Order: sequence, then structure tokens, then C-alpha cells
Amino acid sequence: MTVGEAQRAAGTRAGALAAARRRRLRLDLGDWGVRIGSVLFVLAVWEFVAPRFNPLIIRPPTHIFRAFGELIANGELQEALGQSLREFSGGLVIALTLGILLGIASGRYRFVYNAIDPLVSALYSVPSVALVPLIAVAFKFQGDAPRIATVALFAIFPILINTQQGVRNVDRGLLEVAKAFNTSERRLWTDVIIPSAVPFLLAGVRLAIGRALIGMIVSEFLVGLVGLGYLIIVYENVFRIDRMFVPVIVVATMGIVLMGLVQWIEGRVAPWTRREQ
Repeated sequence: MTVGEAQRAAGTRAGALAAARRRRLRLDLGDWGVRIGSVLFVLAVWEFVAPRFNPLIIRPPTHIFRAFGELIANGELQEALGQSLREFSGGLVIALTLGILLGIASGRYRFVYNAIDPLVSALYSVPSVALVPLIAVAFKFQGDAPRIATVALFAIFPILINTQQGVRNVDRGLLEVAKAFNTSERRLWTDVIIPSAVPFLLAGVRLAIGRALIGMIVSEFLVGLVGLGYLIIVYENVFRIDRMFVPVIVVATMGIVLMGLVQWIEGRVAPWTRREQ
């Protein structure tokens, strides 16, 4: 190949990459446009419809926005959010640690799978909220520990089960090829098993985030009224629906942000999943 041909080939590749980036940017902008547009549409309908109902049942978004400012001004929202974040983050870290470890062990080793599968199936089948009083009694209703344990209970199963399935569903052909080349156990994990299991794991984390937020609010309802759950109960009881909706929207926003963060991480550590989509 001559120098001129090499330069033309390089220019063609650079142009193709630039065109691909522009297409990706247009797609991303289109995706965000649809997302933001759907939220604005719901808020507009809510604002238009809410005045036609009893104000003790529903308030328009403008009233909720004012209530948001009031709760920030008196410090209630910051204090409640800080309390809830401690419980949520502590429980989610425990769920991630135990869920990933048990999921990997049970997915890779048949003995571990048979040992824990009946327990996982039983606990996952029981409504987690039914176990919250037992957790509270076990921790003697003291401190944040029972609420953190509740969040961990709600969040651990999606992580454990998805990680387990990710490890168990690794392409057998890839495993056989790796073994044929005398791949070490460490390289088998780093080059085959973990890359194959990562999309399953991250899907489990996304599910776990929603369940952890539910566990956080349930624990605050049942194990000492604190945090965002406290604000919901208190303002519901005095029919301040505008203020009641503030912590509800904060919890929903936490879910959106954290799930979006997991999606972003997935695009970085497992970019092939986005290409497949």
C-alpha cells in the first residue's frame, strides 16, 4: 500500500468514526428528549387535572414545589434525607457485598448452590415486609441497625439471583476453549466468567435499588418514625398532601438518578450490551 492509499484509508476510518459519534450523539439527544418530554407531559396533565379534585387528596405540582422550598427552609427535608441516605447506603452496601459473594459462590460451585438454594427460594417467596418486625425485635429497636438490615433484606435477592444466573449461564463453548488452552482459574474468572456475568449483575443492581428504596421507607414506617418515611406519615396525617408528596418525589428522584448511574456504568464496563441493543 502506498503512502497516499494509507492516508486515504486513515481518513476514511476517521470519517466513519466521526459519523458514528454524531449518530450516537443524535440518538442520545433523542432519548433524553423523549424522557424529559414524557416527564413534562405528566406534570402538565397533573397541573391541569389536580384543581378538579379535592385538595385534600391531590395537589398540583406548583403547590408541591412551594412545599419543597418550605421544607428546605425549615431544615426538615435535609435532616430526613440524611437519615434515609445512611440507612439506604448501609443496607445497599451489605446487600451488594453478600449478594455478589453468595451469587458467585453458588453459581460456580454446585455444593454451595444446593446448600443455599432452598433458603433463598423460601426467603424470596416470603413478603419481606412480614420479616421487618422480626428484624426490629432482633436488633431491639435500637439505632439505625434494624432499618439498615431491612434495606439489605429487600435488596439482596435480586443481586444474589442475577449474579448466580450470570455465572451459571456462561457460554460453555467459551469455557471449553479456555480449558483447552490450559487457562488458569484466575484467568478463567477475569477473561470469561466475570465479563459474561457483569450484565446480569448490573441488572440485579438496578432491581435492587428500587427494592432498597422500598425497604428504606417501609423500615421507617415500622421501626421508629424517622427519615423521609416520617415526613410522609406526619404530613399525611395532617392532610398536607403538598408536603407529603415532597419526600415521595425525592425517593423517586433517587431511584431515577441511581438507576441512571448504573446504566452509565454498564455502558462503560460492558459496552457490548449497548451495541446489542
